[in-house]
Amino acid sequence: MKNVLVTGGAGFIGSNFVRYLLKVEPNVHIFNLDALTYAGSLENLKNLPDETRHTFIQGDICNEQLIGKLFHEHQIDTVVHFAAESHVDRSILGPAPFVQTNVIGTFTLLETARQAWGPDGSGKRFHHVSTDEVFGSLSPDDPAFTESTSYEPRSPYSASKAASDHLARAYFHTYGLPVTITNCSNNYGPYQFPEKLIPLMILNALQRKPLPVYGDGKQIRDWLFVEDHCEAIYLVLKNGRLGETYNIGGGNQPYNIDLVKEICSILDELKPAAKSYTELITYVVDRPGHDRRYAMDITKIRNELGWMPKHDIESGLRETVKWYLDHVNWVSAISKQAGYNDWLEKNYARREK
Repeated sequence: MKNVLVTGGAGFIGSNFVRYLLKVEPNVHIFNLDALTYAGSLENLKNLPDETRHTFIQGDICNEQLIGKLFHEHQIDTVVHFAAESHVDRSILGPAPFVQTNVIGTFTLLETARQAWGPDGSGKRFHHVSTDEVFGSLSPDDPAFTESTSYEPRSPYSASKAASDHLARAYFHTYGLPVTITNCSNNYGPYQFPEKLIPLMILNALQRKPLPVYGDGKQIRDWLFVEDHCEAIYLVLKNGRLGETYNIGGGNQPYNIDLVKEICSILDELKPAAKSYTELITYVVDRPGHDRRYAMDITKIRNELGWMPKHDIESGLRETVKWYLDHVNWVSAISKQAGYNDWLEKNYARREK
């Protein structure tokens, strides 16, 4: 691992991984490709551990010429593919970009890697980052998703990610491309674009805005602190078996409404106001086809690679809330990005109570 192409490295998980890899691999040079759409920002790449080993390239993963040039000029030996459209609500309102980026973009990267590396991919690695949402929804008593769970995506977002998973797996079996795949649960932590649940609740609460909770708030997610996720991906890159998939989860499964109340409790302690932040909780109409529960069985990655999450939901949430409180300049810069407030208005403020 010397010349690493990280796609989507200016986004939430990607930028955290860039920081992590620069810390743990002192001889790696990262070539960071990001289109800088709404969820990617150069603000996420300020004050990196070693900026001399990081090169940023603004570009689209669907651009065959650009991808080919990067592989050729920089002798890319490792790809860590984060770049994706990833918000379910946005995929419901406009699915086309999800098919373009998640399916066509992944195909472009796989095909370029195949041509650049040839039939002998020894010493190379193409790691594809995916989601637990490809498996569908669980009932309260269903066992957690395993790597052999059948795919049953239920939104345009998860369907497009399922397609990209199948492509990556097919390139391993058909062409011998040295592929690994991880399917992760819901991430949270520093640098997350504030349209997602946890940062949205933190920032809305600080501005005394309503805290919109879908439906009855009884949806369940398996919450994974982003740095734990980065460590898991690194271990798969180093020691994961080629052609294999590894589930990554945080082992935390509160109801969404209880998660929001916990955020309010932490804010009541760290940033007290005249009234408790829980009074801002507002129930809004649920999203179409909203999956009720996700849960990840991490037995495989624990047994094979020795990985376990270091953060439980209490410690992870506290660290996350503190980060947002301490990074008001980042919050201000991100909230001014084009279309952000329009999106919040469309997706939340106009929902029926």
